[in-house]
Amino acid sequence: MRITLSDVAREAGFSTATVERALNNRSGVRLRTREIVVGAAQRLGYVSSPSSSPNGDLAPVRLEFILPEESNMFMRALPGQFEAQAALREDVEVRVAAIEGFNPDRLAQALAKVPGAFQGVGIIALDHPTVREAIRGLSEAGVKVVTLASDILHVPRIAYVGIDNRAAGRLAGYLLGRFLGPSEPRKVALFAGSLSYRGHEEREMGFRRIVKEEFPNLEIVELREVRDDAATAYSEASQLLKRHPDLAGIYNIGAGSEGIARALDVLPSTSRPAYVVHDLTAHNRARLLDGTLDAVIDQNPRVEAREALNILSHSVRNLPYEYHPPRLHVIFRENIPET
Repeated sequence: MRITLSDVAREAGFSTATVERALNNRSGVRLRTREIVVGAAQRLGYVSSPSSSPNGDLAPVRLEFILPEESNMFMRALPGQFEAQAALREDVEVRVAAIEGFNPDRLAQALAKVPGAFQGVGIIALDHPTVREAIRGLSEAGVKVVTLASDILHVPRIAYVGIDNRAAGRLAGYLLGRFLGPSEPRKVALFAGSLSYRGHEEREMGFRRIVKEEFPNLEIVELREVRDDAATAYSEASQLLKRHPDLAGIYNIGAGSEGIARALDVLPSTSRPAYVVHDLTAHNRARLLDGTLDAVIDQNPRVEAREALNILSHSVRNLPYEYHPPRLHVIFRENIPET
């Protein structure tokens, strides 16, 4: 199959116009953007690969990524992305470790083992005193720390790699507000994995803020934490629908979306609440197609893995870096991208 410029643009995460400028060495393209585009083009075979790596004479940077072990499809996709991105480079060695999700003590214990074994670490951070203290200890030991997907403040991490979660929550609120209309009162409910993730808390804050500003007719009747577990989400959603048979909208801040969808299956399609979730997983793709989901706010795990590797490897070597944050994409049934 012939590789096109559009294929390269999709792989790199930029527009076709930017890709064209980068590949043809035109002005107005940042160095890091050019590197990403050329790398994507080489991987796809659109242009030939160089015979050697400019960093081939340096010892690889040793990096670890500590991720929650859970059924969250987005989290389950990240390890493969880190390994795939690392396989394309000669300057990094990567290990991915899984720990019990939502357990700050387990995360702190895992971080305590990093010094001496790894030069940099990426974590999906729980905002908890033991985790903050562990990150401070890593900094004192000279280990570079990047937070992924969910940030933690007032710690010496070098960067946060992920979407703007407050903006994501505002976007979800805007979508539900537009779906439901600005006139008559409507009830909506929120589901979260755990508000101990700052990212989930920020999404809730963004949602509540835009509802207050632009859609005062929407009443948030409940917020339930379901620990990103589909079975728990199903149970909570079933009870919610019994308590509020006139529920008009649902925003799932975290994962477990399929559990909520199964609870909605008992309702006639004409009376189901408008439903907005995060991340285009296989389940969410199917639910968009059958009409259970109205919109998916997606982020790109490949971009997050790529940027985290770049930031950590450059920081360990005291080199400057450019950060290209992942973009928020709204996906409806009519614009589902190819797998």
